[in-house]
Amino acid sequence: MNLRRQLLLVSLLTLVLPWAGCQFIRETESALREGQQRMLAGTARALADSLSQFPGEFLAASDGSSDPAGQLYGHPLEREPLIDGYVSDWSIDEDAWRTLRGLDGPVHYATGVHRQNFYFFVELRDASIVRAAPANDGAWSDRIELVSEAPGGERYSFIFTAEAPGELIGRRIGDGASVGESRVRAYWQDIPGGYRLEARVPRQLLGNRIGIVVTNTGDRTQRGIRSASFLDRPGRFVTASPVLTSVLAGYQQPDLRLIVTDLAGWRLAEAGSVGGGSAPGSREPGGAWLERAYGLLLESGDEAALAEPDPQGRERQPYVVRALAGNSSSAWFRATDTGRAVVTVAEPVWSGNVQTGALVLQQGTAAILSLTNAALARLLSVTLIATLVAAAALLGYASWLSFRIRRLSAAALEALDRERIPASLPSAGATDEIGDLSRSFASVLEQLGDYNDYLRSLASKLSHELRTPLTIVSSSLENLEHERLSDEAAAYTARARDGVARLKKILNAMSEASRVEELMQRAESEHFDLADALRNAVSAYADAWPERRFNYAARPRSAVTYGSPELILQMLDKLVDNAVSFSHAGDEIRIDLADDDSALKLSVFNPGPPLPDRMRSQLFDSMVSVREGSGEHLGLGLYIARVIAEGHGGSIAAENVDGGARFHVFLPRQPRGG
Repeated sequence: MNLRRQLLLVSLLTLVLPWAGCQFIRETESALREGQQRMLAGTARALADSLSQFPGEFLAASDGSSDPAGQLYGHPLEREPLIDGYVSDWSIDEDAWRTLRGLDGPVHYATGVHRQNFYFFVELRDASIVRAAPANDGAWSDRIELVSEAPGGERYSFIFTAEAPGELIGRRIGDGASVGESRVRAYWQDIPGGYRLEARVPRQLLGNRIGIVVTNTGDRTQRGIRSASFLDRPGRFVTASPVLTSVLAGYQQPDLRLIVTDLAGWRLAEAGSVGGGSAPGSREPGGAWLERAYGLLLESGDEAALAEPDPQGRERQPYVVRALAGNSSSAWFRATDTGRAVVTVAEPVWSGNVQTGALVLQQGTAAILSLTNAALARLLSVTLIATLVAAAALLGYASWLSFRIRRLSAAALEALDRERIPASLPSAGATDEIGDLSRSFASVLEQLGDYNDYLRSLASKLSHELRTPLTIVSSSLENLEHERLSDEAAAYTARARDGVARLKKILNAMSEASRVEELMQRAESEHFDLADALRNAVSAYADAWPERRFNYAARPRSAVTYGSPELILQMLDKLVDNAVSFSHAGDEIRIDLADDDSALKLSVFNPGPPLPDRMRSQLFDSMVSVREGSGEHLGLGLYIARVIAEGHGGSIAAENVDGGARFHVFLPRQPRGG
């Protein structure tokens, strides 16, 4: 991983700052919410004490003898419905409908109250509707019966049957009489597979217990399919108390909901609302995404929809159940889309030592959310800008360091390829660690240059210094051969003569390297066709090494160059000799001549082993050899080839290829010096 990426990763640590800030805001929001909850609990206790003076309003809705599941709840209606068989003008939630089991399918019904009138709506499935006949007063017909029971035990009912769809008048049955009641209005409407009934009954005609019975009749045989379990004794009718509603209205505040229930959980009064939100267009720019981000950061709670009042009128949430059991309780809910929370407390209502109901207070956290949203916006803005600035600064600094290091690395590599190593490298004058590194590199390269100069002159020095002692040894051995020697001494003398011959070959090779360097300075250059010269040389190589196969290919249209033909062929001799020494009998040695931009490229393929990577840059230096176990090869052949190539303004290189190694010599096509 490069330096820029490392510093970029380090810069990401600055993200700890916004994370820590978000954690602080989260704890702040939690503390503010708990404080709001405690304040709301105190308000609930005070309000519950004030409600204790209305025990009659609580007990009128429940006497403890009715099953809550069999009671009817009259939803307060905002406006008076039109009795037309349609429910679209009923201002109740669609989940407020209750369901009973019928003969041909479910029976859906709802009850409501508006001013002094009781309303109910029934819709059911009936595969075969039996109409009422005038002769039997609807005795054998499908009908809906509204059963009522007064406090004194008097019981009567209103029966609704229809000879045909449309408006009808309910019949009151009680005390052995059946009479039409003009104040009771109803509307029967047939629908596919069933029918609907919407009715209005004045409250003064009903007792405090009400039940609904649906009878499905067929084939003139009365079969009462009682869809309600409270036919024998109707359940107590529960609806909102005007007195308690008026009391709660006096405590109504923005973003605050108050709910009063009886001991069964039926809602007796409700005032206010929670989470109404801001007016359209009042949201600040960016508020939507900020609320979503805030919702992700804050502590999660139950979904805010669970805090809404029960649509069927009976509050059965766990915190309400605890309050109905006589214990104060609290809960909070969170809207996942906006982050808005709803704090809820429930307090039991006592009248003396008797619990009569429960009080529920719910308040939104709009103020807290606004405060923390503003803090979060400032936090995110500041920390995000700081993070971006820090990341940009670190990235720029890393780029600058990377540039200096890459420039130093490139200069060091270039210095190794040069004939003369430069005295200084980039950043050598800097006072930081990179400057120290540059000066260290320069020192190492200077020593390496001195060593290379020594190696270059070593061959000529050894050749000069060893030639005289070698001549003395050689002449002494010649004189010794004229003396009478024993067979054993003669063998030693012959062995010494062979060693002297090998030393002469080595000295000749070193002399040749020095001689080539001198020849390059005073060689006479001329224009000649390199392709013809190579063709003749390859033929000679085939005769000299018949056990090898030589393949020559020349592709340029013109191969005229400027230089010394003898020296260039000497360079080729060294490359071919190197290829022969690293190959085996029967191997093919390929020699190619091709165009390469403005130069001629001479290639010699060596089918031997690949070149070691560690020697790739030193292969053409003096006194360097990759051969093992042979003292006769001083590594001067490729050095001579390099001297000749560079002396002609060209270059030489080597590479590993499939099946061996290939040497390339680049010679300029244009004549030098005009």
